[in-house]
Amino acid sequence: MPQDEKCTWTGESGKSYDYWVHEIGTSFKPEPGNYVFARLNMARRWEAIYVGQAENLSTRFKSHHQQPCIDHYSATHIHAHLNDAGDQARLDEETDIRRKYRPPCNQQ
Repeated sequence: MPQDEKCTWTGESGKSYDYWVHEIGTSFKPEPGNYVFARLNMARRWEAIYVGQAENLSTRFKSHHQQPCIDHYSATHIHAHLNDAGDQARLDEETDIRRKYRPPCNQQ
């Protein structure tokens, strides 16, 4: 998978968010951002498995609280982008995407 691949996720609001596609296991810099654990489905379209946000992307994936679920649904990639607009902006984006795609590992 090319390192420069992008994916656009559109939230329930209709707003679009551009994410960079990374294989699981990629190291991230200690910066705030939003992320989507994802996999390609049979139609070769990205499917959201878990949507989240973090103050520090470099430490968020080391022992993710939903890792058993993420593994169960065979996520292969992390889609991420930097978002330093603050906690509320990251949470709003997470919620917007989560409400549209209803990822299985976000169900509570």
